[in-house]
Amino acid sequence: MMATESLQAVCRVATADDVDTLFELIKGYAEQGIMLPRSKEALLRQISTFVVAEVGQEVVGCGALTRLGSELVEIRSLGMTEGYKGLGIGSKLVDFLIAQAIEQGIPKIMALTYAVPFFLRNGFSIVDKEIFPEKVWTDCVNCPKQHACDEIAVLRVLIE
Repeated sequence: MMATESLQAVCRVATADDVDTLFELIKGYAEQGIMLPRSKEALLRQISTFVVAEVGQEVVGCGALTRLGSELVEIRSLGMTEGYKGLGIGSKLVDFLIAQAIEQGIPKIMALTYAVPFFLRNGFSIVDKEIFPEKVWTDCVNCPKQHACDEIAVLRVLIE
């Protein structure tokens, strides 16, 4: 890995060519029980919702933006390759996703996370996850942790 001061990460919308890399990155987190797994087929179907961070030609991080209603989007599958954590690349990804949400006119962005300090540093606040029925009824009903969810909900209001 290169020195931090020369590290230039660039965020871009993901393409079908990124599916294998996204799959491996997400699989690592899913094996730790901290992210839902995604099949390559699902990733390909949802590729337009994903963004990646690149250092040089290497994809080192990813995230996705999923619409939960006209007023709300969720940051999903936010992750970094080992060795690139703590360098500000995750914040660049979040900023890129926020810009997309604002461009779409969506006033609120949320996430369910274990990385609460990261999201607090990026302008989010901790909220009660029950205020997101859109999330609960679309995804949580299929989650193995549904009745013992230990993730923390965070929210950032983008447009007042």
